[in-house]
Amino acid sequence: MRSSLARLTEIRRALPLAAAALLVGALLVPMWQITLTAPQYPGQELLIELYAYPRLGGDFAEVQGLNKYAGFYYPDPVFIDPNYEVAAAAIDVPEWLLGPVVFVGLALTGAFVAFAPTVRKLKAGLTAQFVGTITVFVGMFAFIQYRLYQAGHSLDPDAPLRGIEGFTPPLLGAYEVANISGFAWFGPGGYMTVVALALLATAYLARDIEATVSELPALAVALPGAVRERVASGEGGDRGQNDADSTTTDRDIGGGDHAR
Repeated sequence: MRSSLARLTEIRRALPLAAAALLVGALLVPMWQITLTAPQYPGQELLIELYAYPRLGGDFAEVQGLNKYAGFYYPDPVFIDPNYEVAAAAIDVPEWLLGPVVFVGLALTGAFVAFAPTVRKLKAGLTAQFVGTITVFVGMFAFIQYRLYQAGHSLDPDAPLRGIEGFTPPLLGAYEVANISGFAWFGPGGYMTVVALALLATAYLARDIEATVSELPALAVALPGAVRERVASGEGGDRGQNDADSTTTDRDIGGGDHAR
């Protein structure tokens, strides 16, 4: 039986801890960014950076001036004063305050799962965490896109530019409004979140073996061959024998589930 400290080097325990660190770190940098080009700024791209809490970075003041022409405004977080001017016609997004709560909560869940006292509880925790985290982020993605739809369809009728129809800025991708072109994509925090999800997926897939992080490269190299062998064995009708061989191989690599 491995010591508690040694068990934290297992892929299924170490990666949730690394994912937790990434999720907390993502709060310190922009989650999302938008680059804009407009005739008013020839030869220059304007950048807006959005954090997981009510804060903007980059050229948000200049972009706010452009937005007023079309009657499109930054959202109002309602319960706090952000670092930008909030227009009376802005849509309300009080849930923006919950971003840090969600990220810290998921990080704490990862730490809790990593220290599970038994393998059975560890496997159950990894499954629940992976499914729950995916569900939370898919829900957040959909809700933010809905808020963007609201903002794009709540244009100020008294704006200087008339005749602009309602539009839906994409959370990820390109769009155009009048003579302004924009492109929205992940910021550093968004990439950190994607990496954290990949680590959680890897930990979930490795939930049945005791392989350590140092063995991860070898497992990754061996995976394509193992998949081809499994497919070939299925086609050959000798699946039972190959499953037994696969089980033996897994035990050789992972050492088996000795800690119960």
